[in-house]
Amino acid sequence: MKPTIATADAIKRAADLLRQGRLVAFPTETVYGLGADASNPDAVAGIFNAKGRPADHPLIVHIASIDNLYDWASIVPEAALKLAHRFWPGPLAMILNKKPEVPLAVTGGQQTVGLRMPNHPVALALLKSFGGGIAAPSANRFCRISPTQANHVSEELGDAVDMILDGGACEVGVESTIIDLSGSQPRLLRPGHITREDIEAVLQTELILPSTAVPAAEIPEDIRAPGMMAVHYAPTTPAICCPAELLPARIRQLLNEGKRIGLLAYQLDIAETGQLRILRLPEQAADYAQSLYAALRGLDNLRLDVILVEQPPQTEPWQAINDRLNKATVPHSHSVPI
Repeated sequence: MKPTIATADAIKRAADLLRQGRLVAFPTETVYGLGADASNPDAVAGIFNAKGRPADHPLIVHIASIDNLYDWASIVPEAALKLAHRFWPGPLAMILNKKPEVPLAVTGGQQTVGLRMPNHPVALALLKSFGGGIAAPSANRFCRISPTQANHVSEELGDAVDMILDGGACEVGVESTIIDLSGSQPRLLRPGHITREDIEAVLQTELILPSTAVPAAEIPEDIRAPGMMAVHYAPTTPAICCPAELLPARIRQLLNEGKRIGLLAYQLDIAETGQLRILRLPEQAADYAQSLYAALRGLDNLRLDVILVEQPPQTEPWQAINDRLNKATVPHSHSVPI
């Protein structure tokens, strides 16, 4: 499926397709989403089929305004309104208790629903034209690298999607922060561009922080949410995350073994060779995040033997990036089949 420039007419056609139960990929500020009418279980099933995603994995419903919270959530707590007024439209999804009529197909069988108002003119125009909620995970194959450009969607899904709206490269580049407000205490389920400190400053309370990623079968029923798999956002090429001081030795070892290497460098100063392809990412966290998935995808497409990623800082601004890298790569101490 070739992308279509997101003109006003194209957005209207996309909204019509959604009403027909079809699939539309569209840009948000985080990544491109694979959208379907969230009130139509058959349409939602098409998302799972296209992605190869297990049906018990919940989806985030994208909405056009704060008022739409009441269309999907049985209870809208004060904390949700505070966060929505501060961060919406923006890269924050909130988990709330769902209304009875919200299809279980959207929620992965749970009694909670994820909601977010995206901060992208194409996404907001599509939501307004459609007039309802759009269920939309990232527009890629399950557990693979999320798309941040329209052509990435074409590469991943081909004709499994009925229309791809091209709104340019995504500004944020990593998936939204997910905060669970369905219980007695707010809980951070997935870090993102909006940080723990950002949220705690608004709520004036500490968040329960996510546990280490675990296999899907071991995720407790009440905390299943997008992006909680132990392996996610991953290239098909084996990938290793390695501290900068250990990278030269690891590179020499792999070159001596005749391996073709891709390197995502952060600060390491090393020369490219015929066997070593280097992509350098920005040193600021926000710019790094915006470039990460496209860079990983670019190296993955070269069909190399291994991708090495220079470990970025382990500080709060880099939390979302490290979360994604932890799931897309293995640590330097592990061996991988290369």
